[in-house]
Amino acid sequence: MRTLSIFLRSVLLLALLPLSLPGWAAISDAEATNLSGMQRMLSQRIAKSYLMIGTDVRSDVGNEQLDQSMASFEQNHLALIEYAPSGDIRRELDKTGSLWQSYRELALKRPDKTSAVQLLALSDELLAQCEKVVQMIERHTGSSSAWLVNRSGRQRMLSQRIAKLYLARSWHLPIDNLDQQFNQAVSEFGTALSELQSAKQNTREISAALNKADAQWQFSRVGFHLSEDGRYVPTVITITTETLLGQMQALTAAYTIHMQNES
Repeated sequence: MRTLSIFLRSVLLLALLPLSLPGWAAISDAEATNLSGMQRMLSQRIAKSYLMIGTDVRSDVGNEQLDQSMASFEQNHLALIEYAPSGDIRRELDKTGSLWQSYRELALKRPDKTSAVQLLALSDELLAQCEKVVQMIERHTGSSSAWLVNRSGRQRMLSQRIAKLYLARSWHLPIDNLDQQFNQAVSEFGTALSELQSAKQNTREISAALNKADAQWQFSRVGFHLSEDGRYVPTVITITTETLLGQMQALTAAYTIHMQNES
């Protein structure tokens, strides 16, 4: 257990370290796959943090997360523009930048239900655009391990999307198919976690970390089921999904290292 804990802390540190470096002068294909996937997660994390403030669920934490997430999205976007290996990818990144400007402006406003509905719609648009960029970068790399980086990175996004949709449901926002969107995100996370657990590239440490993430996932699902009876526990869900995010961040970093070692 101690070895696993050290492993998770080490790869998480490696994942976060570039955020403190200036310039992003040169990033590898593996790092670009990771960063573009992180943009998906941040699109959902910003909306989740906004809802935490609006619903007064750990609003101090929500404010801090919102500031950090917006700064990270901006920095990552600049790094990806500098990396852009083709005109097609650069054009899609330009579209991402245009969407980001509208999203950022709305996210900085004081949360209310009307603005929250608009923000969630924009968060979905930005997510779809970021997803497009990730897929293009994955195809460009031509690496079989890029799929693992992409897939585990998408789990980071789903952890935040689940929290976002849960908070929207608990706030009773007038959004069509909100329950369906939530259930779909939960289903996608569970399916992808099973796929990652069966990946032949997994090391012993990665397999152990995936098993730990699965245990956290099963615990989180208990809280999801409470909302079926009209009982919401948003504070619990924001904490458990944050743990899931950290675990999937560490795993994505481990897969990124594996991809770098292949090249």
